[in-house]
Amino acid sequence: MFLMMAEALEFCAVASARPHSAFWKFLCHQQSHAEWIGCSLHDMIQPSFSFLVGAVLPFSLASRAARGQSRLRMTAHALGRALVLILLGVVLRSINAGHVNWTFEDTLSQIGMGYGFLFVLGFRPARDFWLAFGAILLGYWAAFALYPVPSNFDYASVGVPSDWPHLMSGFAAHWNKNSNLAWAFDKWFLNLFPRSRPFLYNKGGYTTLAFIPTLGTMILGLIAGNILRDQRPPGAKVKWFILAGALFLTLSLLAGYWGICPIVKRIWTPSWTLYSGGWCFLYLAGFYAVIEILGCKRWAFPLMVIGSNSIAAYCVANIFDTVLDRVSRHFGWDFPPTSSSPYTPLLHGTIVLLLFWLGLYALYRRKIFLRI
Repeated sequence: MFLMMAEALEFCAVASARPHSAFWKFLCHQQSHAEWIGCSLHDMIQPSFSFLVGAVLPFSLASRAARGQSRLRMTAHALGRALVLILLGVVLRSINAGHVNWTFEDTLSQIGMGYGFLFVLGFRPARDFWLAFGAILLGYWAAFALYPVPSNFDYASVGVPSDWPHLMSGFAAHWNKNSNLAWAFDKWFLNLFPRSRPFLYNKGGYTTLAFIPTLGTMILGLIAGNILRDQRPPGAKVKWFILAGALFLTLSLLAGYWGICPIVKRIWTPSWTLYSGGWCFLYLAGFYAVIEILGCKRWAFPLMVIGSNSIAAYCVANIFDTVLDRVSRHFGWDFPPTSSSPYTPLLHGTIVLLLFWLGLYALYRRKIFLRI
């Protein structure tokens, strides 16, 4: 959530004004999404959030059971939460679009569409977590692999230049932008909803069906949460997370290198699930070691303020620019402010980020937490 809020710092605007600076170019890359194959730090926001949804579930189930809630009541609440998450994602996309935008690629919608299954799976033994994870990845991979690669396809008609450097050939072409199985599904599914004009493609290549492998990421979090709650020593937990992270990273890189399945976050390929899941395990190992084993906790307080109100932080980060832009236009202000200095966007963004955090801190002090 901090990385998402930190988009306000606008590193790419500074990099554009300082084109010869390798430092700002690097920061811009890490604050931007990969065009197709590959990964930046910014690409890890959504999988980390999805992973944590799964990681907290064992703690939530144990807490609710201790309060005497029945499985039926808990499941009904979970399904209601899933529906709210789906609709909240639609609302946030609609606010940014300026009209009702029936689309389901938002992070909250993607989590909501898989959350019901994740919740039910949480009652099952750990063995079933792995079986479900394997079935999701293999099934999703097979569905893409069996969908025919179009021949003489007019990529320009779906917003992809014919000379786009990220178009793949051979077997990997099954995962090309806006010509794959998930794109074909959206051409049918999204046109079932009221639209001002027919849906033809998503500019970024994002798809509704990505919620299926996203569920795989949440299941990895569920596995991690179970390990955090079991009785093994803290050092053994860290070792498990490191080994799992290294294994998943290796498998994903080999799958991409051999052309079996490219690592593409925008359509959440199975290899991306493995790759991002590997990093999530390594992040968890590092933070768990520092905070729980070494006892270094004070530095994390600013992050705890954000994490304790993650839904509020997500909503604010998604709509703040839109709201401020409309308010500033009403009063005739420049937003963002114009200046000859290349660092003006950074200064402006720092102020905005501080306001974000102070707002969340005020909620934290008053114990006001947005929950679904």
